Amino acid sequence: MLMFVLRRLFFFLITLAFTSILIFLLTRVLPGDVARIKAGRDAPPEAVEQVRQDLGLDKPLPVQYFNWITNLVRGDWGDSFTTNTPIYPDVRQRLENSGRLAILTLLIAIPISLVLGILAALNEGNWVDGLISILTLGVVSLPEFVTGIFLINTVAFKWAKNWDWLPFELRGSASGFKPEMSFTESLPYLTLPAMAATFVLLAYVTRLTRAGVIEELKRDYVRTAELKGLPYPIVIVRHVLRNALSPTVTVIAISLGWLISGLVVVESVFNYKGLGSLLIFAVENRDLPIIQAIVMITVAVILLANFLADLTYAFLNPRVRLGR
Repeated sequence: MLMFVLRRLFFFLITLAFTSILIFLLTRVLPGDVARIKAGRDAPPEAVEQVRQDLGLDKPLPVQYFNWITNLVRGDWGDSFTTNTPIYPDVRQRLENSGRLAILTLLIAIPISLVLGILAALNEGNWVDGLISILTLGVVSLPEFVTGIFLINTVAFKWAKNWDWLPFELRGSASGFKPEMSFTESLPYLTLPAMAATFVLLAYVTRLTRAGVIEELKRDYVRTAELKGLPYPIVIVRHVLRNALSPTVTVIAISLGWLISGLVVVESVFNYKGLGSLLIFAVENRDLPIIQAIVMITVAVILLANFLADLTYAFLNPRVRLGR
């Protein structure tokens, strides 16, 4: 098991290093002169050249990359081209905000999707399977802004009038959320955005769970376990799910990166200050330090999630860690 973890950790670090080089190079080939943007459109050439020297853009690319990655590791992520303030505090706070929303979304989406997927698989071909498929596919086909507005107009302002835990003046908006709140205190402001994000994940995770469980139910070991007299629920939980959830774990791991920095529409609808909205702001203003930091964070989250997914595979299926 130790060798399996070390191999995966090695590939994680190598992939992260390669990806950081790719991110650095891609941001360097974007159109436009970074020094000109930083100095201002009407700045004289000598001022632009001075800014280029201050930013280290006059140095060779390997030196620029080394300076950038070492500063990134130390927490010195540079200053925003737009606000001229250090970007680390703002990006860190936005990451914490997005992390809260991602955690709540997974806490809602994963149990519901697993239950629906298992129910659909155990009732393959009948009305339960059909109903679950229609509902999940119907929900995921709706754009995020449509589900967000629907939740605001129905859950927030019609159904929840007597819900004391959801303050009336803040229903349908996360603008009242404050970073210093505990996770429990922030739930009233995060529930509706998390539900909107859940709708996107629901169909994918449910369909993968359904397909995996159906495939495993046809295996010989299931019949053997039943012939031995094991109760059917134990067969499903202890044996079928351990082998059927590998694709589901992969989708959840990949989705974590999207939950961290890709919920732009959800953040806009609910006025939530997450990492996605900050990335859009940086792209619109060509604020390279913010773009580089957010993309690097997103890649690191995805790679870390896949690393944890590999460890989950090894736990669910010992053949994985034995290399079989």
